[in-house]
Amino acid sequence: MYLKSVSQSASPLKDLHVIFKGRFCCFSQEPVDDVDSWGESIEKLLSSGQMAFQDFLKSEYSEENILFWLACEEYKTITSSPEMISRANQIYTEFVQTEAPRQVNIDSGTRTNITNNISEPNLSSFDTAQKMIFSLMARDCYPRFLKSDTYQSILQKEREREREREHLIK
Repeated sequence: MYLKSVSQSASPLKDLHVIFKGRFCCFSQEPVDDVDSWGESIEKLLSSGQMAFQDFLKSEYSEENILFWLACEEYKTITSSPEMISRANQIYTEFVQTEAPRQVNIDSGTRTNITNNISEPNLSSFDTAQKMIFSLMARDCYPRFLKSDTYQSILQKEREREREREHLIK
């Protein structure tokens, strides 16, 4: 079931539970009901199917993309300066710096800009990089997800459940 938290599904890197506080940022963790809507847009997939998408990305060795995107979403909700500094450094160390354990694929100019400004982070410190990763997921990973056995299997199971519900109603 796609209701587990990042800290339960993440790799051994211990700081991810700090980044996500044991949950996914701002999206619901409802049961998988709107599987059909996942095919409409990546935004709909991220709002209700992000665990399925994360599992798919993990299988393709590109889980760092969604983890970075989610860390950035969570980061933008921070209200205290000390927490912002701490989180910015965690995100930088985990995803942005050269040779980071989960280094994301961003251009060198963006990486350099973040590096030069990490000592004085603000809520938009990772915006350009986050947009790049979102774009990468939208144009590359998302179409592959829709064609994947992962999505097709979930979609088929959901349609079977819908048919069973309709049958019970009759």
